[in-house]
Amino acid sequence: MSKVLMKGNEAIALAAIKADCDAFFGYPITPQNEIPEYLSKHLVEAGKVFVQAESEVAAINMVYGAAGAGARVMTSSSSVGIALKQEGISYIAGSELPCLIVSVMRGGPGLGGIAPAQGDYNQATRGGGNGDYNVIVIAPESIQETVDYMKEGFEIAEIYRNPVMILVDGLIGQMMESIELDRPYKKREIPPKTYASNGTDHHDGRNIINSVYLDPLELEEHNKNLQKKYRLITENETRVETIDLDDAEYVIVAYGTSARIARSSIQILRQQGIKVGMIRPITLWPFPHKTFDDIPKTCKGIMVFEMSMGQMVDDVLIANQGRFNVSFYGRSGGVVPEPEELVDAITSFEDWAVKR
Repeated sequence: MSKVLMKGNEAIALAAIKADCDAFFGYPITPQNEIPEYLSKHLVEAGKVFVQAESEVAAINMVYGAAGAGARVMTSSSSVGIALKQEGISYIAGSELPCLIVSVMRGGPGLGGIAPAQGDYNQATRGGGNGDYNVIVIAPESIQETVDYMKEGFEIAEIYRNPVMILVDGLIGQMMESIELDRPYKKREIPPKTYASNGTDHHDGRNIINSVYLDPLELEEHNKNLQKKYRLITENETRVETIDLDDAEYVIVAYGTSARIARSSIQILRQQGIKVGMIRPITLWPFPHKTFDDIPKTCKGIMVFEMSMGQMVDDVLIANQGRFNVSFYGRSGGVVPEPEELVDAITSFEDWAVKR
């Protein structure tokens, strides 16, 4: 199978086309601009729809409308742009519609900067929209993995009728790697879109798409049904990778680019005789809580490692259930840490203790 050298954002866009994306609605913002730029030419050439909306708010509501009509649809943005889309994301989740959202993180808060960061963990996993809803959040660590999950992400969204977010940072979006675009994966059977407001295709009568339930008991029942779906997603779609966990004296928890850096740190530490393993959450929601049960009792502590001020720490504390000491080391604002920084943090573990 042949490989090609591609920039991350362009590979994401091409993966969307190969996954038969019907429509893209977005608005430019760094560091993800190459995604809409690429799609504006090549998605249209494939006979599909590309619209640069007048704003992020308009773009996510166009996604809402196209998803309601049964289209395979996506958007992409970064940090402050995703913040503006949160109301629409809540609408989409409440209406039980599928879509794919690509978030390429930059530094924050506010306008922050355009350098890569991981400060949107809470935004992705907790959301800024209203109500009891969840977005399925997949956090790849490489361009190859991002391309692979782009294809699968559309299918996961359609099976569960729920937004799926591919969460990467600006480094993955801007760097170049050699990738295989057509790696095989287990395709899902997508049920007919009988919910769609698309005339009489796949259904009889009239479908209405909305998230309004004025009867409190009816809305409560809707929320209960959503929770049943989220439990099913947690059971079926939780993804995690473990590295050298069996004999680990320390366990690093990291995702995305931070996990790539941690791999190098683990090699250095093991050469020094310090046995370090890693839990790499691939889905940030659902979070792989059960994997923490596999940490050996001989472990001296868990180190959370992020390009933020420690947003994943709360999930790790919940999963840890007080069994091991937890510390945190991270950089923020667009600073990409070196492997040696994490090595120093592990060797002076107690100095980085988490206080909650």
